[in-house]
Amino acid sequence: MTGNSLELPLDGVRVLDFSQVMLGPCCTQMLGDYGADVIKIERAGLGDLSRWSIGEDPDGGNNPVFSSLNRNKRSITLDLKSEDGRMAVLELAKSTDVVVNNFRPGVMDRMGLGYEDLKRVNRRIIYAVGTGFGLEGPYVNKGGQDVLAQAMSGAMHRRADNRQPLTIYPTALADYSAGMHLVQGILLALMQREKHGEGQLVSVSLFNSMLAMQMQEAAVWMMRGKELNWAAMPLSGVFETTDSAIVMIGAFKQNPLKSICEALCIENLSSQEKYSTLEQQSENRDDLQNIFCERFATNSTSHWLKQLNDVDILCAPVNTLSEALEDPQTECNRMIMELPSTDTGPVRLIGSPIDMSLAPVKIRLPPPKLGEHSKEVLGGLAETASP
Repeated sequence: MTGNSLELPLDGVRVLDFSQVMLGPCCTQMLGDYGADVIKIERAGLGDLSRWSIGEDPDGGNNPVFSSLNRNKRSITLDLKSEDGRMAVLELAKSTDVVVNNFRPGVMDRMGLGYEDLKRVNRRIIYAVGTGFGLEGPYVNKGGQDVLAQAMSGAMHRRADNRQPLTIYPTALADYSAGMHLVQGILLALMQREKHGEGQLVSVSLFNSMLAMQMQEAAVWMMRGKELNWAAMPLSGVFETTDSAIVMIGAFKQNPLKSICEALCIENLSSQEKYSTLEQQSENRDDLQNIFCERFATNSTSHWLKQLNDVDILCAPVNTLSEALEDPQTECNRMIMELPSTDTGPVRLIGSPIDMSLAPVKIRLPPPKLGEHSKEVLGGLAETASP
């Protein structure tokens, strides 16, 4: 790209963002990253719950969690339960393309700000909703949350070793995947609107997103009645070394076990009948895993990485987050964005995972202070309403 002459893909698209925590904000941040004018509507005095989710912080309501999800947005505060607040939203909706919220179903309708309410003032509006379980059904009124979706979708139940206790996956899989599905739905609705001029209701849920992530496992179960568990494959696993840990994936080769044995400098186990086929390797997985564990524990991660790479077995070190952020590939991929430091230190954020040659992402607006743009946005409404 030469200069900044090209518009970003979503330049000219206005988004009213009622969302908070992660599902909605990670969606609207991506829209903002690619040019949309995202107006974040927050409660006076409190704002998005993530402003206070990690307790006391030197940056107050602009703590790292909030900042990670809310760049390239403008913040205004409104009392949505008041008539003035409702009328302000309806006025904004007249010139809005997309509305996003992740309240429980029915909350926006009770405030007179549901899809049908906004559609009456703007038939082109795209009304995007993220919920826990959907807009109807037995769990429509149940509070949605990432960990609940992990549990109820079946994802939490599947683990590499059934003897290990069930546990929570420590990253918000459901929130992020549903947020990205919401981005996809909004973009599809914008494309369809170009064809027939009408907006529409777009809905995603944490539950559906977690089910969708298990499409392979679900199809095997529904069509063959068998459990598919990639984490429990006999030649794969996480193994401790003398200084850290390594992950190995024994697949995508005619006889991966033979190559693994070569790398580990042990006898070719695939020549033994009990390990000669994938089915027999699965039946004797515990024995194989014990052999691997004992061998990997005799040397360093770097040693085993070289050994496995030399025989073309997929492997990687098990990095800490700090190590991953310092990895040269992270820098090469431009995945860290930095703002001028505040009084409390640097503002460093993860960038967009989408790399477009004609639409490089930059921070046009820093994460906003609560209500920072109220006068700018709402003052414009007053001017529009003036005779």
